[in-house]
Amino acid sequence: QVQLVESGGGLVQPGGSLRLSCAASGSIFSINVMGWYRQTPGKQRELVADISRGGNKNYADSVKGRFSISRDNAANTVYLQMNSLKPEDTAVYYCNAEVKKYSYSTPYKYWGQGTQVTVSS
Repeated sequence: QVQLVESGGGLVQPGGSLRLSCAASGSIFSINVMGWYRQTPGKQRELVADISRGGNKNYADSVKGRFSISRDNAANTVYLQMNSLKPEDTAVYYCNAEVKKYSYSTPYKYWGQGTQVTVSS
């Protein structure tokens, strides 16, 4: 099956930066959209940013101008560069990938285990 392995979370002061990475592995023919979601207690998981295989990007309004998403298609890896971090960015961040196991199949969403990002002084 497909696995997503995340890294890069941690504790950072307001105004600081973190870079999250997520690598997909397993039975993969291709990956359409890869992205990052985040969730805080009592709230639904929300989209932070995503990127298509062709490079089209979407960002939540709250992170525009501060976060940047990118991907390495050859490595099946997506990155999230987070700059000018605010306490409001504190959340568990989850990697997501829409994976095709076969050329004819509909993409299926897979999720990473989540990585904690804490922004605090």
